[in-house]
Amino acid sequence: MGELPEISERGVLYPRRLPPRFQRIPATGPVSELVVWWWIAQWNEPPGSVSRQDLLPFPGCNLVVEQDMVGFAGPTTRASYRDLVGSGWAVAALLQPAAVPAFTSDPASVRDSYVSLSVPELHLQVAEAVAVGDFDDAVARLAAWVTARVGPVSDEARLANSLAEVAGSNSSVVTVSDLAAALNVSQRTVHRLAAQYIGLTPHALIRRRRLQEAAEHIRSEPEVSLSVVAAAHGFSDQAHFAREFQRFLGQTPREYQKRVENNGQIS
Repeated sequence: MGELPEISERGVLYPRRLPPRFQRIPATGPVSELVVWWWIAQWNEPPGSVSRQDLLPFPGCNLVVEQDMVGFAGPTTRASYRDLVGSGWAVAALLQPAAVPAFTSDPASVRDSYVSLSVPELHLQVAEAVAVGDFDDAVARLAAWVTARVGPVSDEARLANSLAEVAGSNSSVVTVSDLAAALNVSQRTVHRLAAQYIGLTPHALIRRRRLQEAAEHIRSEPEVSLSVVAAAHGFSDQAHFAREFQRFLGQTPREYQKRVENNGQIS
């Protein structure tokens, strides 16, 4: 695969433990209304070795074509992990909210779940490209399939995309009222769109962004004071920050900071 732009590793707790081949590639062109980014992983672990990939809770759904199946991962509400063993690969899409109703009418029902999809034609198409090492073609085939599956994008679906983008990137949005004002819609509309297209509450979307940003801050500046991190990301105080971090990431900020310094290992 050529040298393509990569984007933030936000969402991965320990980026240095990622497989040797791991890319996130922004979706471009018309398909960007349906996909935020493509991600590609390929691994070959020695016999008896396990590579644990720890993930932060992320408010999005993923369509994953992997070596033995096609899976649909719902939005997550807590830190999770996947153990990589042997050899394998995955070509996947982080879906925009606009694409989600094509896979489930109730995204909340697949929270923290990974379900198998019976779409053998998609698996065959992507696996053929991977077999000859053409990951560009694998992504192109996945893009064409998603586009056909979803069909035309409505104005409401575009608004749901905007909701997710603003909640996930605008640090000045700290309440549902802020989010509604930024989109120029009612709070009721914000709640309805989040339920129909995302599967998490608007407040949860805002909270996830703050935790993602805080974890990224710790990774980029491992020596930073945690009180500084708490203040920088809108937490009322360090105790509030610690409670939220522990609740959703399963460890305290201090524990995470130490693990980052030790490449994910407990010191």
